[in-house]
Amino acid sequence: MYQDKKQKLLNRMEQYAAQDIMVAFSGGVDSSLLLKLACEAAARTGKKVYGVTVQTRLHPPGEITEAERLCREIGACHIVLSVDELREAGIMDNPTDRCYRCKKHLFQKILERAAFLGVNVVLEGTNEDDLHVYRPGIRALKELEIISPLAQAGLTKAEVRELAKEYGLSVASKPAAPCLATRFPYGTSLTCEKMEQVEKGEGFLKKFAFQNLRLRVHQDIARIEVQGTDFEKLMEHREEIVSYLKGLGYRYVTLDLEGFRSGSMDEALTNPMF
Repeated sequence: MYQDKKQKLLNRMEQYAAQDIMVAFSGGVDSSLLLKLACEAAARTGKKVYGVTVQTRLHPPGEITEAERLCREIGACHIVLSVDELREAGIMDNPTDRCYRCKKHLFQKILERAAFLGVNVVLEGTNEDDLHVYRPGIRALKELEIISPLAQAGLTKAEVRELAKEYGLSVASKPAAPCLATRFPYGTSLTCEKMEQVEKGEGFLKKFAFQNLRLRVHQDIARIEVQGTDFEKLMEHREEIVSYLKGLGYRYVTLDLEGFRSGSMDEALTNPMF
């Protein structure tokens, strides 16, 4: 089954490489695999491949540096587009369709650059698993006719990681890093200061080598999500963690006993539209 999906993906990439290709490139495992496959296919057709990274206010600045390094490693032309989606996409109050508004705005910018360069094939890294959880941004991708080869081939996240390892990508085991707005409840006013605060908090927590973590913020409460297997480790460093997070301005520091789970802020939604 995996081999069939892999071959289906490779066949599609060969077809897309008949033209120049632009890949929306975050530096995560999904888009890195896609960029790698695009470069390999284009090497046989003589076409160009562009990796486009959008520099936004919702992602740590360090991700741009990492994306530049990966693009060089993979061998694509790297383009950085700077946007202020908080203001331009109308998401300052963190609406429930934030992901839709943001994706639509960002990919409109990517399409503008693609048109300027004469590129007609724009790819992005949605995988099969993304189709079965709350991902309103997927609607924007469909409206703009952005191509999602990994999802088309039916590759799950685990299969994407397996294939990335086969191709020797350094990010094969890299944890997912969704935008910082996901750390706040829907309807919360988003500011650069609040997101920088979260970024610093998660950066501090990462030094303890938790397998997965999120710092969710409810006004002055910092709610820590780590995997259950990391609870003991977190408690060993409890005083240090509490001291640091309170120093950032949080009044209360809590451990979520349900543990790490992707998209936990979506649990408050009723009848979410996929």
